[in-house]
Amino acid sequence: MLVDDVMSEAISCGTADTVKACAQIMKQENIGFVPICNESGQPIGAITDRDLVIRVLAEGRSPDEPVGDFMTRDVVSCQLGEDVRDAARHMREKRTSRVVVCDPQGKLEGIVSLMDLAGTSSETEAGETLQEIKSDNSPTITH
Repeated sequence: MLVDDVMSEAISCGTADTVKACAQIMKQENIGFVPICNESGQPIGAITDRDLVIRVLAEGRSPDEPVGDFMTRDVVSCQLGEDVRDAARHMREKRTSRVVVCDPQGKLEGIVSLMDLAGTSSETEAGETLQEIKSDNSPTITH
């Protein structure tokens, strides 16, 4: 099965969008993860609802500041046409529960979450991926 078959729609922000605008998108769309894209639509970062709490709210920062100031810059990605097992491997290696899906030009097309994969893989494989993502040990790299 391909990532194209399981990915969710990607709703993104730009680096200059405010934290408040990003939080409003999260509320309206009932999501907790928003890719941050450049002017060409290529993901250059991401922000989670937890990031907003820890990096903005807990630090007393303004919701009018640009979301680009708070994003995580390491984006884990795969390309359209990749197998879902590759997306699971990316998650395990990078210890993340979401992978952005890009077209061949690097433009954001969708998001694959651990929950998306849970419906496509065996319970054992999904459980192992979750365990490795959340583990304090070094990730097991399989090819």
